[in-house]
Amino acid sequence: MSIINTQVQPFKTQAYKNGKFIDVSEKDLQGKWSVFVFMPAAFTFNCPTEVEDLADNFEAFQKRGVEVYVITTDTHFAHKVWHETSPAVGKSQFALVGDPTHKLTRMFDVHIEEEGLALRGSFVINPEGVVKAAEIHDNGIARDAKELLRKVAAAQYIAKNPGQVCPAKWNEGAKTLTPSLDLVGKI
Repeated sequence: MSIINTQVQPFKTQAYKNGKFIDVSEKDLQGKWSVFVFMPAAFTFNCPTEVEDLADNFEAFQKRGVEVYVITTDTHFAHKVWHETSPAVGKSQFALVGDPTHKLTRMFDVHIEEEGLALRGSFVINPEGVVKAAEIHDNGIARDAKELLRKVAAAQYIAKNPGQVCPAKWNEGAKTLTPSLDLVGKI
């Protein structure tokens, strides 16, 4: 079964954010758009490049009203040290979420059982806590924050414009489509 259009189930964990330990739960997702960005573990090679890319684009996420959560199977303590010792990770102003019990990685079906790590998964979650987009990569393939932002923009657009769809390579301001019998075979 796909995770798309399913409700994020109850969870509670801890994160490191802006010099503090904070609690994070499904309740934090209510009323705002969120992205969950799963990574295998702190102190790996590709992960800091992704955290830095998210940090470099954090203002754009914030302008869209989106909270960013980077999640690994480490603890929030490890994330504190990771933030303090990695120049790339040190740029982050968003929650570095610990999932040492693997509840979140299993909930989002990105858990690698034999390794106790996560695959690279990105999920766009609407203000009602429903998953609207999902992408899962092999751990050797890092992601692009601008593409995640494009997916957020598309999800926000269709949420505000029921009956519209965003075609391939759609970016904000571009034309959308209204599915109808008249379009069948004409695109």
